[in-house]
Amino acid sequence: MSESLEPSSKRARLEAGDKQWRGTKQRRQTPQYKFSSFVKEQHKKPLFGVAFNYHVAEGGPILFATVGSNRVTVYECTSGGSMVPVRAYADAEPSEDYYTCAWSYTSTGEMLLAVAGARAVIRIIYPGCSQPDKTYTGHGNAINELKFHPKDPSLLLSVGKDHALRLWNIETDCCVAIFGGVDGHRDEVLSGDFDLTGSWIMSCGMDHALKLWSMNDDKVVTTVQASKTFQAQSTNRSFNTLSVHFPVFTTRKIHCNYVDCVRWFGHLLLSKSCDNTVSCWKPGGLTDALHVVNRSTTDVSIVLRFDYSQCDIWYMRFGVNYEQTLLAVGNQVGKVFVWDLMDVDPTKPGSSEPAVLSHPKCATAIRQTAFSRDGGTLICICDDGTVWRWDRKKP
Repeated sequence: MSESLEPSSKRARLEAGDKQWRGTKQRRQTPQYKFSSFVKEQHKKPLFGVAFNYHVAEGGPILFATVGSNRVTVYECTSGGSMVPVRAYADAEPSEDYYTCAWSYTSTGEMLLAVAGARAVIRIIYPGCSQPDKTYTGHGNAINELKFHPKDPSLLLSVGKDHALRLWNIETDCCVAIFGGVDGHRDEVLSGDFDLTGSWIMSCGMDHALKLWSMNDDKVVTTVQASKTFQAQSTNRSFNTLSVHFPVFTTRKIHCNYVDCVRWFGHLLLSKSCDNTVSCWKPGGLTDALHVVNRSTTDVSIVLRFDYSQCDIWYMRFGVNYEQTLLAVGNQVGKVFVWDLMDVDPTKPGSSEPAVLSHPKCATAIRQTAFSRDGGTLICICDDGTVWRWDRKKP
């Protein structure tokens, strides 16, 4: 295990604040993927979450995890196109139904996997060693998504059915902050994501709202720092968790139904609802920097919409690769739509046409997609407990 690799030039440019749309003057070939293999997990129940481990050293195994029912499975992608299970876990509580998973690593470099779901318990699993699992409770209902901070592997974000987001420090075992309350979400929070710098969180949910929260707020920064030195075993009091009631920005102008997935795309955002569209947009005007957006901002700028078909059910999450150059989303009849984000030009009609992947045996809802670090492998998970592997064709 090693710390996350240095970002590529494309990702570093996004992080540094390159706001220019990245369409090319001459259209590149639409990304082509070929079917490699599929497996069906023994429980045969819906799979809801999938995530690749981006923290493996270069040349190491390509690992990803799937979650569904009360099961967690870690797979290795082989060079021959297959998927080999290397670890499997079953929760002791049969009623558990895992919805989400996320990878990180400890201060000593050991990889770890966070999982959560219907029972509102976050479980930290250590696949590579015999260290005992850890659990965190605090959400009042199901946890819908987990995300680790891009710069600090000890900070974990969870979003839940209790209308709140929680920030955890998994090294010192404390809840750092709760985002919600007075001006928070009014229904389930379905998705949340950090931007590449870790300065902003965008959340979305069943209330049709997208909310921007600042990690650079003075109180948040102070509380995060305090959490790093907190020692639960040497004190008789719990950590003084910060309550953040007011987001920086809120909008309901992007979608007219549940917003079930949101991801940062440089300084822009990608989000989807149940309307067969992934929207690319940003708060405020196109030239407005995020730090000038505030609670009085009402404008949004919609840059582009990525249209697809046959997906009017919710909790269907798209995937973006590590370099933020590829986008993939599945629909409810087993098809996958893939876009090359480097080839999209909002000024040119038709530049956002996707490649469509399908297989005769894949006919149920694809709940989530995920790319390997280099974008060479695409994994899709389905309602019938199947896991599908697609590999990019060599030019």
